[in-house]
Amino acid sequence: MKNSRIKKIIFTLSFLLLPFSLSHADKILIYMDLGQTDHLKAYGVAYRTLEQGQNVEWLLNYRGGSFMTDFGEEVADDCRLSGVGFSVIDLSRAASIYREIEESNMEVVLLEKAPAIAIYTPPNKEPWDDAVTLALTYAEIPYTTLWDEEVLRGELEKYDWLHLHHEDFTGQYGKFYGSFRNALWYKQEVATCELMAKKLGFKKVPEEKKTVARAIKDYIARGGFVFAMCSATETLDIALAAEGVDIVPQELDGDPVDPDCQERLDYSKAFAFTDFKVSTDAYKYEHSDIDTGPDKTAARLGLESDYFTLFDFSAKLDPVPTMLVQNHVSVVNGFMGQNTAFRKSLLKKYVTIMGETEGKDEVKYIHGNFGRGTWTFYGGHDPEDYRHMVGDPPTDLSLHKSSPGYRLILNNILFPAAKKKERKT
Repeated sequence: MKNSRIKKIIFTLSFLLLPFSLSHADKILIYMDLGQTDHLKAYGVAYRTLEQGQNVEWLLNYRGGSFMTDFGEEVADDCRLSGVGFSVIDLSRAASIYREIEESNMEVVLLEKAPAIAIYTPPNKEPWDDAVTLALTYAEIPYTTLWDEEVLRGELEKYDWLHLHHEDFTGQYGKFYGSFRNALWYKQEVATCELMAKKLGFKKVPEEKKTVARAIKDYIARGGFVFAMCSATETLDIALAAEGVDIVPQELDGDPVDPDCQERLDYSKAFAFTDFKVSTDAYKYEHSDIDTGPDKTAARLGLESDYFTLFDFSAKLDPVPTMLVQNHVSVVNGFMGQNTAFRKSLLKKYVTIMGETEGKDEVKYIHGNFGRGTWTFYGGHDPEDYRHMVGDPPTDLSLHKSSPGYRLILNNILFPAAKKKERKT
């Protein structure tokens, strides 16, 4: 009788604890295909899950690059509050997903640690001047801003990932002299840069900016991850190639360019581009022939005719570029910027092309390794503002929750957290 009662109690307790046990065996699947309600905030949920010490699996090429993690009410509540679509699945369904991934052009990548994020941006810039700042703010992913003084003080070592605001690392103030030299904002930008150069002990802004560019290069060599958009992409490489060479017109730095500046460029010091020609005309709104912007037919025809195609990589053999192109579509609307896209014929051979305009000498999205780190360049200013002009209002990302162009930015945010999952043999 006593044994029977004990067995009954054990059975009852087992029954009552069953839902609790099952809930801890369940998984949360944040699907990232066309069914997702807010793709951009989903990255924020994944980031915060990592911040809480919980691993996240990035299911490359599965339903648009979905995220999966152990069930937890905090994660589920975060999804609900963020308006992010998700499913709770049992271990049987999770095993089925793993089998599908194993048998297809898919891969599981383990995200283990929330990366420390920094944005290189001048102190006089507004947050809405930069697409990455907009994306991080909307997804509620924390970041720190820094500029030249912090870079040269060695503070980059505190961060896993660095974004370069659309800076001009050649020290030519964005080549806006021809159109805006009398505008108040332009004069303020020049004054801010000159004061910083003087504070750091440099005679000229171009000298100081080139030194910053070399510090960023050293950061990558030591294992840093750098992402750049718009003019920061092109001018970083130009500044590195022009070390010890004056390419800045007299109107901007007070002395003439070196007459043999073009021949003295050292392309071996640049990350992505080679054999490019620099523009030494202060009144010309371009830094070099790297940018295809002035030649874009789509610039005349409009948004409908401008798009680029993402490459379909082997997820198992090339997980890194596969991570960086995860999306719910393979064709992305183009967008312009001070640097709109890159001339394919000027790329170095080892550069990985991740997005290009088919049938043209034009690529939009590229990646490469340097030392122990990586760099990624993305042409254009704002994926949801086709012709971003000086003084335009900020982009409201709540109107673009499933922006494919912004997803490419946020892929880069999680990239440093990734570790390729070992497959069982």
